[in-house]
Amino acid sequence: MAQTAANSVPYPTLIEVDPFILAEEQKGIHNRWHPDIPPYVTVKPGETFKIQCVDWTGAQIGNNDNADDVKNVNLDKIHNLSGPIAVEGAEPGDCLVVDILDINYFEKMPWGYTGIFELENGGGLFAKEFNSKAAKAIWDLNGVYASSRHIPGVRFAGVTHPGIIGTAPSAELLAKWNERENGLIAQHVESVPPVAFPPEPKGVYVGQDLPEEVRAKVAREGARTVPGREHGGNCDIKNLSKGSRCYLPVFVPGANFSVGDLHFSQGDGEMAFCGAIEMAGIVTFSTSIIKGGVEKFALKNPIFLPSPVDPQYAQQVVFEGISVDVHGDGKQYNMDTTIAYKQAALNAIAYLGKFFPSAREQAYLLLSAAPVESHIGAVVDSPNACVTLGIPTAIFDHDILPKPEGFTKRNFGQCAIRSDGVI
Repeated sequence: MAQTAANSVPYPTLIEVDPFILAEEQKGIHNRWHPDIPPYVTVKPGETFKIQCVDWTGAQIGNNDNADDVKNVNLDKIHNLSGPIAVEGAEPGDCLVVDILDINYFEKMPWGYTGIFELENGGGLFAKEFNSKAAKAIWDLNGVYASSRHIPGVRFAGVTHPGIIGTAPSAELLAKWNERENGLIAQHVESVPPVAFPPEPKGVYVGQDLPEEVRAKVAREGARTVPGREHGGNCDIKNLSKGSRCYLPVFVPGANFSVGDLHFSQGDGEMAFCGAIEMAGIVTFSTSIIKGGVEKFALKNPIFLPSPVDPQYAQQVVFEGISVDVHGDGKQYNMDTTIAYKQAALNAIAYLGKFFPSAREQAYLLLSAAPVESHIGAVVDSPNACVTLGIPTAIFDHDILPKPEGFTKRNFGQCAIRSDGVI
């Protein structure tokens, strides 16, 4: 026994956080992308290690029954990422291979949340259509399953994954991001929600001891973590669960990759902005390097090998959407897949409303968080792209299939809303 114990070496936890403490009070966390943020830890290729992550807001959202915290969330402080993590030997032009070996929630925090954000503070896919007001669902996490007191009658297996994983940009790449995104903002100055988020010194956090001039430079230039970009970043790929492999381009010595925005589950598209089951948790990694991988693989963006672990749902109700705003002004668009996706989702929300009496917010949250699958059916038949959205029937404890007699409405309560009752 003694010899067996001596030969059993646990994987080290290289970044530790407390999910109940605000992110800005902890080390090893940052919320901007910038090449001058130094690595917090360094690993060797082939080493297996664990990284702990706070939820994306940095502990701003609570397990309660009103959505005031969602209404008032400070989005200047997001996303809170653990890292950067340098990998010895990685150089610009290489490909960093990151294996996601495991991912789970903290045992002391077996819950997560899904949120609808205000039109003026975050928005979401239907922020304008719904004139979004804050709402949320708290999910209890039990092994691989999630259920919610705010969306009763539903239970499903989650596919845990990091919403964000990416390498640090070079100074040249960072400048390119800021130039093109600022150009887009200039074309849509009045847009609500904004079309992009420029560097914002307010709310910047780097949980390391830095010279003041470096901290000021990060605050002035640091790219927001909201979109995915060439380095990876906020891609929200729901099947990037344990057993996945990421091929990330390297732009700075050491690669300096970071991870965060962990999700217990998510539907394709994460339509409600805070649309997954957001959680704090622990990720187990291993890394390797492919020298010259950017050139070898023509790597303009990351390549992923998704997880072999996936819940099996044999039956779905599938909704179609096309490039016509059938739920709005009826305008015809040309091969617009975003419009088609939105119409498929609105068709699903309207359908669920036939048996959820107060369904819109609950359905919006559910389609964002559950293992809903969306596919592009066609992008060649002008003028209409075709997009589908499939809801697994087995996640419900009642029948949702179409019937000649229609549906019997049931009382499913409501999601958590603002304390002033506005929805």
